[in-house]
Amino acid sequence: MGDLRLIFNGDDYGRDVSINAAVVRAHVQGVLTSASLMVTGEAVDDAVARAREHPTLAVGLHVAVMGARGALPASAVPHLVNAQGFLPRNPFLAGVRFFLDPALRTELWREITAQFERFADTGLPLAHVDGHYLMHLHPTVFPILISLAERYGAPGIRLPRDDLRLTLGLNRKRLAGKVAWASTYALLCRLAERHLARSPLAFTDRVYGLLQTGQMHEAFVAGLVRRISRNVRSAELYFHPCTQPLGRPFGPNPGDLAALLSPQVRQAVRARGAQLISYADLAARPGRLCPAPARF
Repeated sequence: MGDLRLIFNGDDYGRDVSINAAVVRAHVQGVLTSASLMVTGEAVDDAVARAREHPTLAVGLHVAVMGARGALPASAVPHLVNAQGFLPRNPFLAGVRFFLDPALRTELWREITAQFERFADTGLPLAHVDGHYLMHLHPTVFPILISLAERYGAPGIRLPRDDLRLTLGLNRKRLAGKVAWASTYALLCRLAERHLARSPLAFTDRVYGLLQTGQMHEAFVAGLVRRISRNVRSAELYFHPCTQPLGRPFGPNPGDLAALLSPQVRQAVRARGAQLISYADLAARPGRLCPAPARF
């Protein structure tokens, strides 16, 4: 029971000052170990300044290929962003276009490279990479991301293999959606693992947060930590914390922040004898971990 290693991560860092404040508070006062930076977010400068003041916060890159502002102007990636510089908003339509449009693949390379460059310009150590709305798992995007993650020295990457059975044992709300998401991402993760088999990037046995996104509240998280299988040696739990409601149904939300600050959650971590780490710590462990088979 004492071999479990946990990463508690805050997504959308740099998107809003409320998110930035929540991430730092959860790191200083709670169990949060890392955050994923949106380099095109409205509050990215504030996020970088806070990270420099708290060097124990591991910061990774939250790559955005939809639902955010792009790093490049429309003149550089005219098929990818609109005239105002925003990336696509509809994940289904974006995904289909990424598959079918060769011009988009070239522009995805340019845009994602520009986001890695922006992160490098912050001077922060790159702790990991993941994707906004988990779009980094798209079969067109993932090979690009792995190549750039290796080039820019990222230690780890998020492979969101959640546990449907465990999640439903704790919370059965949005049942149909959870089943659909679990099935979809099980396939995407299997495809991604083929690329990762040839990569030095570290990834955890499990990632929790996909099936409970926007609802990572205290009771659920504490119960989750207590029930993680003994076969799981490493796991990431990702959250969308903020200090005040931002009006988005799937987060960020103050409930996620409350869970990260919760004495009940901290007690659950302590009861498991779990070690709180970052992806950099995971990658530094002697010998690459071979994740246990995932069962969705």
